[in-house]
Amino acid sequence: MSDNLLEIKNLKIGATVYPPGEKPHDITIVHDVSLTLKKGQVMGLIGESGAGKSTIGLSSMSYGRGGVEITGGEVFVNGRDILKIQANGLRELRGREVTYVSQSAAASFNPAMRLMDQVIETTLLHGLSTKAQAEERAVELFRSLGLPDPENIGNRYPHQVSGGQLQRVMTAMALCPKPDLIVFDEPTTALDVTTQIDVLAAIKKAIKDTGVAALYITHDLAVVAQVSDEILVLRHGNMVEHGTVQEIIEAPKEEYTQELVKAHSITHEEKKPTDNPILRVENISASYSGEIQVLKDVSVDIHAGQTLAVVGESGSGKSTLARVITGLLPPSEGRITFDGKELSRALPDRSIDDLRELQMIYQMADVAMNPRQTVGQIIGRPLELYFGMKGAEKRKRVVELLDEIEMGEKFIDRYPAELSGGQKQRVCIARSLAAKPKLIICDEVTSALDPLVADGILKLLLDLQKIENVAYLFITHDLATVKSISDSIAVMYLGELVRYGTKSEVLSPPFDDYTDLLLSSVPEMKLGWLEEVLAHRKMESAGN
Repeated sequence: MSDNLLEIKNLKIGATVYPPGEKPHDITIVHDVSLTLKKGQVMGLIGESGAGKSTIGLSSMSYGRGGVEITGGEVFVNGRDILKIQANGLRELRGREVTYVSQSAAASFNPAMRLMDQVIETTLLHGLSTKAQAEERAVELFRSLGLPDPENIGNRYPHQVSGGQLQRVMTAMALCPKPDLIVFDEPTTALDVTTQIDVLAAIKKAIKDTGVAALYITHDLAVVAQVSDEILVLRHGNMVEHGTVQEIIEAPKEEYTQELVKAHSITHEEKKPTDNPILRVENISASYSGEIQVLKDVSVDIHAGQTLAVVGESGSGKSTLARVITGLLPPSEGRITFDGKELSRALPDRSIDDLRELQMIYQMADVAMNPRQTVGQIIGRPLELYFGMKGAEKRKRVVELLDEIEMGEKFIDRYPAELSGGQKQRVCIARSLAAKPKLIICDEVTSALDPLVADGILKLLLDLQKIENVAYLFITHDLATVKSISDSIAVMYLGELVRYGTKSEVLSPPFDDYTDLLLSSVPEMKLGWLEEVLAHRKMESAGN
């Protein structure tokens, strides 16, 4: 009997597109892809945004998203061709034999249901255990994935946990039914580097303990090298290269794979601050519902034409600081000065110039765009609102912005559902740039992008900074990005600043314990790195 859990043979996937003013025509998204996955094995699917990674992963559930259709080939799970299974059989397959962890947890949860009810729902629907047994397993998974208060976090609703925590809850949901195969679609994209290690370790442990196999979809070679046995490199729906992790990261054969391995961050020299900052945050404290204090006496400055990177683990207060600055969460104490004048605490009290000059790009592109508007309408809205542009003038500027984000005019009439995760984020960036702001708050803007596209976006942001003298507040958990783009750095932990200064000051020893932990958690592209870090931490813990 074969020990192959998943066999994909000569897979072809296509879709019908309906260009405005043209006849509908068929396109091919995935071209003749084949792979074999044994029980207990992990295969990493890597490539740039739009390479077909998620589309291939979903084919292991005989599913095509957004009008995509499997047009050729065979997909075998546990020895049977699932492309020939009827609807009832697919319902048995999905959520029982094969489960899925999506890239955007925020768009995948029902906001009106408790987390626990959603985590155990599939397990109960398939009759795999009693409710009590399912809840007990869920709590065990919450604990192993490093979620706070594992016994009670299931009683919360999705909006009551951070983005990184919600992603871990979704991983628990996929593991709960004890499937044979899990498709991990960028499961650590939303996680800070310290939490990412715990989640990667939990995933590796789950695979080892249960014998579950996995397809691990990512654009981060350093991450995929820690969990995979083999790597399949994809581009434009084609197989570029396939090999063991060691073969791919140490001796890549194809030019595109070599580019991925060599992809490195932009060099960015610190600039000397001007006397007067464009933004001054002074002694800000804030809480939700007047109960839980999430920011405590935070003070930072951002100078025109410079970048302040705000780093820290999930729940440290990074995004909350952005909400306070934008007026979405009025602070309980302190004040904010922007371009020489004090900003009103609440968003409705601010002028239209304040709104235009202070823009924000959100972390979750999926929930930051109207799904019923085209790309052209989304980017064009600030052009209308702030500059009164209409007709040909507006379209010309939209096309210019699409060119800047390396998408082009062909995307102007597409809807968000027709874009990849990385493309959606680039549209959000273009929408922000359309307002010609003085300060842009970037909340994890490159977290959904593959390294080569992310590199291009960072270069674009830096070019814009030179031309427009725009400032950035760059919220991220990617320390490599921090090192490459920042002039100054603020390290946050539990709502407080633990380290703040110029990039050279913050990244030079001696370090406080938390900054040291962050810096040591940045994944390295070498075999066994994850185990080395975990072993080092275990020794440190034993020493204490």
